[in-house]
Amino acid sequence: MNKTRILWADDEIVMLKPHIIFLEEKGFEVIAVNSGSEALELVMEQNFDIIFLDEQMPGLSGIEVLEKIKEIQPNIPVVMITKSEEESIMEEAIGSNIADYLIKPVKPSQILLSLKRNLENKKLTSEKASQIYQQEFRGISMKLQERLSVDEWVDVYKKLVRWDIELEKSDDEGISEVLKMQMSEANTGFAKFYERNYADWLYGKTEDKPVLSHTLIKKKVFPLLDEGNKVFMLVIDNLRYDQWKIIEPMIGEYFRVDKDEMYYSILPTTTQYARNGLFAGMMPLEIRKLIPGCGKMNTKRELKISLKLN
Repeated sequence: MNKTRILWADDEIVMLKPHIIFLEEKGFEVIAVNSGSEALELVMEQNFDIIFLDEQMPGLSGIEVLEKIKEIQPNIPVVMITKSEEESIMEEAIGSNIADYLIKPVKPSQILLSLKRNLENKKLTSEKASQIYQQEFRGISMKLQERLSVDEWVDVYKKLVRWDIELEKSDDEGISEVLKMQMSEANTGFAKFYERNYADWLYGKTEDKPVLSHTLIKKKVFPLLDEGNKVFMLVIDNLRYDQWKIIEPMIGEYFRVDKDEMYYSILPTTTQYARNGLFAGMMPLEIRKLIPGCGKMNTKRELKISLKLN
């Protein structure tokens, strides 16, 4: 296995010899230089896993070197080390996308912790996610054997989507394959559930009825309007739930997400039917009766019904 390569730039690098020996004894390869310009030359010529950078060096400052490093290798983690605790310097360094920030004099244990935090965090997170999913796998499997309600299917789906996103970070192909098989099992069970209950949902023969495409605005939007709220409704075609969960943190920078709910699509799930049903508040046949010729499609295509969870 290749050693983790560390580039350490500090004009007092001789004073840091004990730290370097400590890291080498831990199995790291440390390349030490006395200036920012030397560090930049090496970054252009070689590959490093992480860089420790002194903030105050003669010639190019640590901040200037950091900016140039990010131009050459934007994804390499850089740990800034400084004697100063001035807030302005910290803000400038953090704004330049540093991976960590240490105040001199640093201890070997601090350096090691920073390395683990920046280099092993992904691995540790991946291993922990795999371990927790293995523990939850049996519970989900047992749940899939039950006659689940509308809300219980939503809970199962959310769990599977969560693990699908989490395990994308994992290098464990075996656990990813297990999840893929469990999602396939859930898809099959959900399709049967839909087929068994769809008519009752439409004709009101059950209380366990989900919000469907054609009842969404009536059930979710109109009550807000009745309360006098200002409502802005944004509809995005073909946005899967896992895609929403990935962009949700970005939305969260500007808006607070109060609820994360789901509705069930009418069948066929073809966009024209589902979207028209959503805005009209009617099923496609009702729309066609009201507006002759609206929504006509090839009969064979109408029979292709997708019930996939993902």
